[in-house]
Amino acid sequence: MLQNLSHLLSQIQRGDRVFLRGDLNVPIRDGQITDTNRLEAIMPTLTKLLDAGAVVTLATHLGRPQGHDPEFSTGPIAHYLKANLTTPIHHIQEFPPAADYQQHLQDQSPGSVNLLENLRFDVREKTNDEDFAKLLISGCRYYVNDAFGCCHRAHSSVSAITRFKPSFMGLLIEKEVQVLEEIRDQPQRPFWVISGGAKVRDKLGVLSQLAPRLDGVVCTGGLANTLLHGDGVDVGASVIEEDALDTIRDLLSGDVQIILPTDFIAGDQPFNPQETQSLVSGEPVPAHLSFFDIGPQSVNKICQHLSQAKTVFWNGPAGVFESAEFSSGTRTLAGFLAQLNARVVIGGGDSAAAVRQMNLADHFDHVSTGGGAALEFLEGKSLPGLVALETANSHDSESHDSESHDSESH
Repeated sequence: MLQNLSHLLSQIQRGDRVFLRGDLNVPIRDGQITDTNRLEAIMPTLTKLLDAGAVVTLATHLGRPQGHDPEFSTGPIAHYLKANLTTPIHHIQEFPPAADYQQHLQDQSPGSVNLLENLRFDVREKTNDEDFAKLLISGCRYYVNDAFGCCHRAHSSVSAITRFKPSFMGLLIEKEVQVLEEIRDQPQRPFWVISGGAKVRDKLGVLSQLAPRLDGVVCTGGLANTLLHGDGVDVGASVIEEDALDTIRDLLSGDVQIILPTDFIAGDQPFNPQETQSLVSGEPVPAHLSFFDIGPQSVNKICQHLSQAKTVFWNGPAGVFESAEFSSGTRTLAGFLAQLNARVVIGGGDSAAAVRQMNLADHFDHVSTGGGAALEFLEGKSLPGLVALETANSHDSESHDSESHDSESH
């Protein structure tokens, strides 16, 4: 059974040291954070812990550094925390923390935060190394995971670390699990999925799992291109995955209604195109052009079909929304869904980035922070981070740690 933050708050004592794993892998340009969504998402859990008087060691990965690389430092995250919290924030720049860090940790006053440097500065993070996990959790009484977007990875700060201290899920993970379980197992019907983006195979597991409860699938992006190509429609140079065609057709057979786009905005390249054309399905497509957005006829048709839906799961934008020339389909669809009288869940990744860019995230029931983790959860796969929390031997951990807990100064 997953233990949540309420379980921890019922037993925590003022001054207890808590290791909090967040997913603060935020985009940074020229030292400035360009999207604070993941930072905002962890604030409820962090604030609850600080209000309870915990000394919080906050840890995250950031990008894919090859060893220590200042470009991937968590320094900008420390600046954000200092600007948005009134509590003391200490950026621990030496990583792994040096020997004197343990004394520093014990000297911290209740309600303060120690932000570690990028976990991936040490190669042991990605190998689920137990010794590294012990080093991370050393000096802390409890472990909290609120990094749902990392739960599909068996990394040291997500999986191995739960073997050594009582372990709990944060508020974000609790909400993600609750919402995605409802979508996967008991969606209110009619239930529709919007499946877009460039990658087709990433969608197949989710569609397979949801198929028995699905009423319809709106296909855009690579999935639509592949099905159209299979039907003999000219798609020019658009991305297709022909080897997945038979699998897609099998998954979407039966009573599931399939909606394909009927018009497109094509271009010679996804960004800064030199040439764009509006095309209708069935027309010849210049061989050098690709479909990078759906057209207005398609959007209208999609919205008409979704108007009666009670549950919608949207994974994958309708086009290259980052490019002004190819953003209209995604923007119009997002605006429609934002006012739809239905439970609408955005499935993380590019879909989440799109609705945030359009300032519509607050209009949906849930915008997942998970991306790959959300898809694997919906597929019915076991996520290593959640399995680790479920199987954490809290009783042994508490008895092992009780002596050190009694000796800590608060």
